[in-house]
Amino acid sequence: MELEPAEDARALVRAGLRSFNRQHAVPPDFQPLTLTARTAAGEILGGAVAETGWQWLHVDLLWVAEPYRGQGIGRELLHAAERTARERGCVHSYLDTFDFQALPFYERVGYAVFGIQNGYPPGHDRYYLRKMLVESDAQAT
Repeated sequence: MELEPAEDARALVRAGLRSFNRQHAVPPDFQPLTLTARTAAGEILGGAVAETGWQWLHVDLLWVAEPYRGQGIGRELLHAAERTARERGCVHSYLDTFDFQALPFYERVGYAVFGIQNGYPPGHDRYYLRKMLVESDAQAT
């Protein structure tokens, strides 16, 4: 075994795993999704970095500049990402956050914790959350 920092080794491992996955699941058709909120002058107030695939929205990053927090910008960004994901055929969303970040915010907008990674980072916890984006037939009845 050797520590291999080279990008070509990472690409080979990634390609090998993806090839294996394709034998068991449909291609994910991952599509990036990046949204920003800006001032009239173009200054970025916040943004969301996400991707869609396999009928899931994965919100990787959601950030609002500190002076603009608490004004609904994060909620608007998240709802816009969810709308776009539904347009792309997604029925679920998932994300993660730390105990010192936005857990109460995500719970208020309908996300539920499905996993906790205790002690990551040391002295804190990481929360994994999910949300249904589309009501299933079973829920509708």
